[in-house]
Amino acid sequence: MSRPTLALCIPAYRAAWCLPRLLGSAARQGIPFDEILVYNDCSPDNTAEVAQAHGATVVDGKVNVGCSAGKNALLNVATSEWIHFHDADDELLPNFTQLAHAWMARGADCPDVVLFAYEYRDNENQTLLATRYFEADALRHDAVDYAIREQINPFCGLYRRDRVAGVGGYDTAPEILFNEDVAFHCKLAVAGLNFDAESAVSIINYRVGGSMSGSNQLRCIQAHVEVMRRLIPQVGKSHGAAIASRTWHAAGILAMHGKWDEADAAIALGRSVYPKPPDAINRTFAILCQLIGPERAFRLREGFIRRFKPHLRSSLDKQTSPSASP
Repeated sequence: MSRPTLALCIPAYRAAWCLPRLLGSAARQGIPFDEILVYNDCSPDNTAEVAQAHGATVVDGKVNVGCSAGKNALLNVATSEWIHFHDADDELLPNFTQLAHAWMARGADCPDVVLFAYEYRDNENQTLLATRYFEADALRHDAVDYAIREQINPFCGLYRRDRVAGVGGYDTAPEILFNEDVAFHCKLAVAGLNFDAESAVSIINYRVGGSMSGSNQLRCIQAHVEVMRRLIPQVGKSHGAAIASRTWHAAGILAMHGKWDEADAAIALGRSVYPKPPDAINRTFAILCQLIGPERAFRLREGFIRRFKPHLRSSLDKQTSPSASP
């Protein structure tokens, strides 16, 4: 029997500077990728030429559509049975495809989604900042709950292509643009795809200054609330505790930015499916929320921080001041 096929799918925009590192790491794999596809999202630099020079097949977009639509385009073009999305500025360790093929060789017994452990390193000096492992037991037990509570990035996933295509791939609504990966994995889990995790580290995710998420904390958290809002009609109150834990967390960040109407709405959204304070919040703060209401408690806490620990908010004030750049 022939072995299963695997495609490396890379959405890219202004990626000429980093593609040689990623594509070089792809070339050093113990088992070659069957396809290496790069979606060039109308880059003004020579992203396409660099990708082609390193052996990748380039799919050129006609207009700039963003990474979610780019991944969908790659999903539609790929012919392999399995796909692995990877951000252009990250890297693969030499063992990735060998680990992937060990899973894929299980055939029908292989889960639809396998999450791979990865290192988080600084792009400038290669300093190891953290190592991320996923909890296999929790994923197998309740993938929906896990996808709500945990950030799952696509650069760590191995996906059965036909199952992902069957649910429509990524959602491209602009309201969730900055939280599209959470929306994607929640969508897969709600659709019934099976999840598992690989414990061996085989990927490097780099901290890059000026990245989309790093430069847009507020927009990311606003999009996250919208993802949770869209999820509620699909899961009802069966995952209310998990949803509330995320919306209350979002409310805290919205409060940091002075977005009080949005913070109140995030709290109300969580309470609509789970009326109590989430278990993850500080016990003393939970009691305060029960005594005076969460909306007043959040304001009291934020006022305390700004009065007695203003250094924790000084950078945020600059980001959200009227003169700040959008």
